[in-house]
Amino acid sequence: MGKTLYVGNLNYRTTDRDLGQLLGAYGAVRSAQVIVDRDTGRSKGFGFAEMGSDQEARAAVAALNGKEVQGRCLTVKEATPKEDGGGGRRKDPGKDRAGEGRKRPPALGRRLRRPRPGRGAESSST
Repeated sequence: MGKTLYVGNLNYRTTDRDLGQLLGAYGAVRSAQVIVDRDTGRSKGFGFAEMGSDQEARAAVAALNGKEVQGRCLTVKEATPKEDGGGGRRKDPGKDRAGEGRKRPPALGRRLRRPRPGRGAESSST
């Protein structure tokens, strides 16, 4: 079974076919995919390719890692699986990047508390 390679810092105009042709010079490419943003459809500048064998994958890494292609210096290495399961979302959306809690706005339709009788300026006797 072949190895999956991560190819980073791709030119944003690079297509799946371009990535396959680039790596095809070093062996059989089973699949090549440039990752795109699902909202805009634009490339995110990186992709993955599955090579036919471990030897071909090593040859591609040795030849392309650090090489300039279409004006960008590529990062090519063996892909590693995600640790957290992915999804791209933070585990706790109520925390900002610094990890401190951020105040959330009140829910819509929430009833406001009314002041209790006997407290505040309204209940002072004259």
